[in-house]
Amino acid sequence: MNAPLVFITGASSGIGRALAGRYLQAGYRLALVARRSEELMAWVSAQGASPAQCAVYAADVRDTASIASAAHACIAAQGLPDVVIANAGISIGIDSAEVEDLAVLRDTFDTNVIGLAATLQPFVRGMCERRRGVLVGVASVAGVRGLPGHGAYCSSKAAVISYCESLRGECRTFGVKVVTLSPGYVDTPLTRDNRYPMPFLMSPEAFAKKAFLAIRNGSSHPVIPWQMGLVARLLRLLPNAIFDRAVAGQPRKQRLGKHRP
Repeated sequence: MNAPLVFITGASSGIGRALAGRYLQAGYRLALVARRSEELMAWVSAQGASPAQCAVYAADVRDTASIASAAHACIAAQGLPDVVIANAGISIGIDSAEVEDLAVLRDTFDTNVIGLAATLQPFVRGMCERRRGVLVGVASVAGVRGLPGHGAYCSSKAAVISYCESLRGECRTFGVKVVTLSPGYVDTPLTRDNRYPMPFLMSPEAFAKKAFLAIRNGSSHPVIPWQMGLVARLLRLLPNAIFDRAVAGQPRKQRLGKHRP
């Protein structure tokens, strides 16, 4: 019980699972959240983690009552976490001309933005009263500029970046750090169907290793890998006319159940 505790959503696969593995390796106790709790429990068993080391909570971040229940259950059973990582997210292409894709936009914001805020909220007051802790929101370099066909994901991650910046200002005077973690391309189920180049593609494990260090150091907005940080800064500086020409005609993210030519 003296080991530090990390709370991670979206822990059943991809970045979330890799982060769970890295924190377990570092000696942390784990509070892991996913919709697919059976799959997550199988992974925990495969790691040989004891019940004292790891607890699994079934919750859907789109359901604010569900994620709040998981957070409060964690606090009651394991204590107030030292680190909370709001990682759960989805990435689906949309076509702004198609009315049915408005539902995809809503689902994306419910998961990536509202779900992130609902994940962090139950821990904010306790951490501020304790005057210690780290709140981590997983954003993306895709939040820097809007990409055609990727409006739902890009805009949701831009919202995450702004939300975490606001939260950082609220928590700073209480000694609580807020880290906006922006991955570049990581080889996960969210990216494997992408039909466009993915420069500096990383394995989840390589990403988790660097993310662990960035979170431990309390970096306000680390971009991983660092090369994508340079790309992100360049994209911010590009005039709209040049940016628009650069992305014109590029393959788009696949829509839900659709395959664009």
